[in-house]
Amino acid sequence: MRLLIKKIDDDGRLSLVPQFLETSWEVEVVDTGDLDAFGRAMSRADALVSMSWKWDLASASHLKLLQLPGAGTDEIDFSRVPPCTAVCNCYEHEIGIAEYVLGAMLEWTIGLRRMDPQFREGDWAGSYLCGPLHGELFGKTLGIVGYGRIGREVARRAKPFGMRIIACTRTPRREDEFADRVDGMERFGQLLAEADFIAVTSPLNDQTRGLFDRRAFSAMRPHAVIINVARGAIIDEAALYAALVERRIGGAILDVWYRYPQQGQARFATAASHPFQELDNVLLTPHASAWTEGLLPRRNRAIATNLDRLARGEPLLNIVRAPT
Repeated sequence: MRLLIKKIDDDGRLSLVPQFLETSWEVEVVDTGDLDAFGRAMSRADALVSMSWKWDLASASHLKLLQLPGAGTDEIDFSRVPPCTAVCNCYEHEIGIAEYVLGAMLEWTIGLRRMDPQFREGDWAGSYLCGPLHGELFGKTLGIVGYGRIGREVARRAKPFGMRIIACTRTPRREDEFADRVDGMERFGQLLAEADFIAVTSPLNDQTRGLFDRRAFSAMRPHAVIINVARGAIIDEAALYAALVERRIGGAILDVWYRYPQQGQARFATAASHPFQELDNVLLTPHASAWTEGLLPRRNRAIATNLDRLARGEPLLNIVRAPT
């Protein structure tokens, strides 16, 4: 069996896949910038690991598996993927993202990054001696939009803090061990009206693109904080910026963006059209929530498991589109 890995991904993030394989695979690194060479390699391939597919390649007509090394499918042009090719994704990022959401809410509520430099200068503001008081997560309502793997992991961690958990999702469950209520998206407006924090964990698709618009921000509580760990485009950029500048919401914690640098590029100052970095009611991070020390080993093992299943003729896991 032959596996193709794109050259741009040959930077260590897939290096553990061979260690976890139990079946025999020959791994070939390919440069997708050279379409002729890529096409020739594809004619020999049984599987490709890639987060994107934008090619019309006749030589890929027998490819058995397009394995995504992540969850999102917004970079896959399914109309170009050969019909015989199964498309599978993988997860394993939900642990890191859930911890990020909890850490971000705790930081927003307690304010360690504010108190530390003040105290270094001898300022006791925030102490029991002179106040002011800081908040607690206990008793607050966390709204989760999109209640899949990430949303449930967030709820799993928030519940022991004494938070009330409500969620909206396309496929609601009647009962859930972590959420106090799980509704369909028809009750999205109710979630906005009740939540103190709103975690956006839904996939980006035609239904969720621009879901958070000016109308949605108007429905939120004036102190509520939105946390986006999903995709930037789920939140209308201009509407969010206006809500923050006009202080119609309490703030935003943003880990996902509207424009990205090339992979490996460390400096890039235009992640958005609006200057969010100038606002004092935001926390901003560079799509770092999932990028933890445990992510790559878990994902490499998951990819290897699916490759082993393909080699053995066993049912594949996490099928996004089945072959025809």
